[in-house]
This record gives sequence, C-alpha cells and structure tokens, in this order.
Amino acid sequence: MNPGKPVMKRILLSLFIGSYLAVAATLALASDDPQPSQQPTPASAAPTAPKPVKTGEQVFNNNCSRCHQPPMSIPPRATGTVVMHMRTRARLSREDEQLLLHFLAP
Repeated sequence: MNPGKPVMKRILLSLFIGSYLAVAATLALASDDPQPSQQPTPASAAPTAPKPVKTGEQVFNNNCSRCHQPPMSIPPRATGTVVMHMRTRARLSREDEQLLLHFLAP
C-alpha cells in the first residue's frame, strides 16, 4: 500500500465538498431574489400624476433668479450665447434651456 494515496483521496474529497458547497451557496443566493412576476411593476403601481408643464418663466425663477434679476431685454443675438453659457454653469437640462430661450427672446 502506498501511504500517499489516502492523503490524495482526502484532498480530492475536500475539493469536491468545497466545490459542492460553493455551488449550493450560489444557487441559494440566486433563489433569494424575488421572481420578476412578484415585483410590482410601475404600471401596476399607483397611477402617477401627470408631469406639470414648466414655462420659461418658472425655469428662470427656479434657477436664474438666485443670482439675476429678470432682464428687461437681452439682444436676441446674445440670448443664445448667454443661455448656453449659463446652462452649463447652472446644470440645466436641454428642455430648460429651450424654455429659457423662448422666455428671454420670444
């Protein structure tokens, strides 16, 4: 008899059991996740109110009026440049930029 053979069997058995436990744990964790059909979908949730329509004046009052008074007039040629510059500084959305343009230079 070879004395090294029982040691090799123990090592292989330990590796097999460790692998089995790792796979079992992974499957157990994966089964803890709820099924997609069990999660409420946004459509089945309570209906949300329609998004209020913003105006350029509201965008100005919510963002620009912190630092600026409402302008009496800005030359139409300069309005686009001013709004584009302030859009990046105030982190306004593209929609807000367009609303401001229409408000400042109708």
